[in-house]
Amino acid sequence: MDCYECAQQGRERVAIAVCRVCGAAVCTDHVRTEGKVLNSPASPGKVTHDRAARQLTCPVCRAAEVSP
Repeated sequence: MDCYECAQQGRERVAIAVCRVCGAAVCTDHVRTEGKVLNSPASPGKVTHDRAARQLTCPVCRAAEVSP
């Protein structure tokens, strides 16, 4: 599978990830990685996990997420 962002620019590059929001395939140049702290319900309250989970997005969805 090729990177969607590169294909829009007329280039071919192998995709290494899929955006969690829109599902577009992206290469190493276009993938955005962010950590997210996971919380699980517990009785009573919640448990925060020690390790952050990884979330991968394309540049368009990442820009939309951080826009005001």
